[in-house]
Amino acid sequence: MQSLLVEGLTTHYVTEKGSVHAVQDVTFSIDGGKSVGIAGESACGKSTLGLSLMRTLQGGKVVSGRVLLDGKSILDIPDGEFNKQYRWKKISMIFQGAMNSLDPVYMVGQQFLDILKQHNYAQNRDDAMNWALRSVGLNQDVLKKYPHELSGGMKQRVVIAMALLLRPDLVIADEPTTALDVLVQSQILNLFKDLKKQGVSFILISHDLATLSEVCEKIGIMYGGRMVEFGDAKDVLESPKHPYTQALLKSIPKLKSEEKPAYIPGSPPSLLDPAPGCRFIDRCPQAMDKCQKNPTRTKTESGYVECFLYE
Repeated sequence: MQSLLVEGLTTHYVTEKGSVHAVQDVTFSIDGGKSVGIAGESACGKSTLGLSLMRTLQGGKVVSGRVLLDGKSILDIPDGEFNKQYRWKKISMIFQGAMNSLDPVYMVGQQFLDILKQHNYAQNRDDAMNWALRSVGLNQDVLKKYPHELSGGMKQRVVIAMALLLRPDLVIADEPTTALDVLVQSQILNLFKDLKKQGVSFILISHDLATLSEVCEKIGIMYGGRMVEFGDAKDVLESPKHPYTQALLKSIPKLKSEEKPAYIPGSPPSLLDPAPGCRFIDRCPQAMDKCQKNPTRTKTESGYVECFLYE
């Protein structure tokens, strides 16, 4: 059972117009067999956070911070060693837009075998592939099919199976149930719960706070590239501290309430060389003059919040 510690992680993309501060000073941790949910609106840095941990950034660079997996700094490991010893064996990722990540000219079985061969898998490869497929509710006939012969939901489950193929210690799941119907979603979430009992940790990235609350012990809320609130799932969802978290929860329809969902006025901030200060300032109903400065990180009962309201 391995633990993950992320401290001050900062990732920028370099463009012709300047530096895009996609992830800024993000800090959190996961214990072995536990899960952290990452929520926030589109373009807030959730996927970039996952790609930074996997070291698969395209056009981006980790500027500062450290990532420790079971005490080992995985950002400082040479690429060859990371590929051989860590990627897919100890840390894997279910990518967003998973349905489009399969190679259309190879059968599913060949793509599974490529992963096993790449990592010199010495045990029975057929057993490994069949276990991964059974885990997501598919049978071995899928191995002899091309991606275009599968439905969207089946392709999504195939990609989840690929991420589980080498039974990694940590799985980063970026919107893993987006294309699935509610019954298959439930099956996948139950699979995640079973794997957690075996010591597997998860970072679950999703817009669906209900999904996160079902699987994750802790939840982090991202806005404008920053982790504005982090703590136990119950604390974050039942007594949110940051004004953005509060607004996010108010935007969710509630079945047993006559209260109408409230939208968040305004637009997300530009992350292209952003000015100092709270990135929620232009949309925050509780903004103060001091919010023109970078907010302090204040400890809460189970985590922290980045807001001057709690100095």
